[in-house]
Amino acid sequence: MPLRRNTNSRPLTFIISFYSRHSISSIVLTARCQPIYYRRSLPDLGLSSITTSSSMGKGPKKRHHKHRPEPASNAASYVSQWASLCRRSDHSFSSMDSHSSLREWIPASSGSIFSPVKGPTIDLHTHSTCSDGMLTPVQLVEKAAASGLQVLAMTDHDTMAGVPAAFEAANRLGVRLIPGVEISAKVISKSGLEEPVHILGYYSCCGPSRWQELEAVLARIREGRHQRAQSMISKLKSLKKPVTWESVTMLAGAGVAPGRLHIARALLEAGHVCNLREAFNKYLYDGGPAYSPGCELPAEDAVRLIRDTGGVSALAHPWSLKDALPVVKKLKEVGLHAIEAYRGDGKVNVFAALADTYEILKLGGSDFHGRGDPDETKLGKVALPLLAIRDFLEVAEPIWMSAVKELLNCFAEEKFYIDSERLTGTKFFTGPESIRGDVSLGHIVDNERSKAFLRLSTWLTEENRQALQDVVSKLQLDFQIVTQDEKIFCIVSKEIN
Repeated sequence: MPLRRNTNSRPLTFIISFYSRHSISSIVLTARCQPIYYRRSLPDLGLSSITTSSSMGKGPKKRHHKHRPEPASNAASYVSQWASLCRRSDHSFSSMDSHSSLREWIPASSGSIFSPVKGPTIDLHTHSTCSDGMLTPVQLVEKAAASGLQVLAMTDHDTMAGVPAAFEAANRLGVRLIPGVEISAKVISKSGLEEPVHILGYYSCCGPSRWQELEAVLARIREGRHQRAQSMISKLKSLKKPVTWESVTMLAGAGVAPGRLHIARALLEAGHVCNLREAFNKYLYDGGPAYSPGCELPAEDAVRLIRDTGGVSALAHPWSLKDALPVVKKLKEVGLHAIEAYRGDGKVNVFAALADTYEILKLGGSDFHGRGDPDETKLGKVALPLLAIRDFLEVAEPIWMSAVKELLNCFAEEKFYIDSERLTGTKFFTGPESIRGDVSLGHIVDNERSKAFLRLSTWLTEENRQALQDVVSKLQLDFQIVTQDEKIFCIVSKEIN
């Protein structure tokens, strides 16, 4: 659906001057993937026990909406179904027999903390220890649940390594997790100078469609972060503020590419600064005496990468840019979907004018790191209007569904390999640490016949499941919708040689 442009929009200069009077429309606004393999004789799980899409009936007729109803009550119902783990079971779909062994690899049940009466509390910008946050992915999700959040996007810098652990905690606690990433990028100003910019990417509950391609690019950026950190340490030494590489990498943690925060913490531990803010203000700010660039992508390429891997892109903290207008204009041309515009005080900042001008979504998030600073925006404290979340979903869901369909195509074309002896390693799924969505791959050997099962996320909506049923039918895959403890799962399977 095309975005609705605010008909009350004034010229940009007027909006900035009188934005408190401006009538701004509310426009704004997936992991655990643990492959589990089985090799056992299961007579009750032979071909006859798997219901194919052709034998399941047509199910409820699909509804096609040209436009979503405008009343907030309808928006609340739409958003509530998407955000809540506990959904009504549709009895037109068959349920798996209670004794079926497939239940063993369905995630454990959890209660939902979501109240359908109000819109969900959502935070679209957070970080864990997998980049420069202070909480592990599990701790971040647990804090989100304790804070009353129903939807959380984890957007670590240049990595999605924490997504599997975060999904495990999110499914247990009933928090809807949006698997995301914040990509380090750069723009070239009119004067020819480079300026850092960050692009957020939001993916479906089943993860990126071409995660190998995404991970390859992110790995190059992370390697550049190592080189940048070493350069910054060298500059600090020349400034008579030495820190060691060992202290920085220890603060970053095993397998984490060190960032400016880790160097700032090293400066603090060495007694060179009184607090982290002083470290940034004196030495580490963009263009500062100890600042060094990394191997950032051109911002246009970051937006294209997110688009090509099934994600929704957003320009993060545009207020950090010297001149945001040409950046937004250029990124809109290559497919930018949104800009962060909502602030921690609940107001819409002046960058909402850019969103209106270029007809992109207005989003927002806390950018929570868990540092404990008194001025840090608390988790979930950037309020997004209900209609803003609804509009975000209307843009995101078609993109996300295309990504899930691409995943099914790869499954149908057998772009994976299962060692029937070791039952480990695949081409498409290279291991639980590599998958970035709430999906699981299972393998069963029964009477010398092998069958692969792909369990899709429980967070797919009823509309999503109906659309996938049509797709698997065309791909000649077996398809089953399973209900357990008010949670619904799609299981796709096929016989393999």
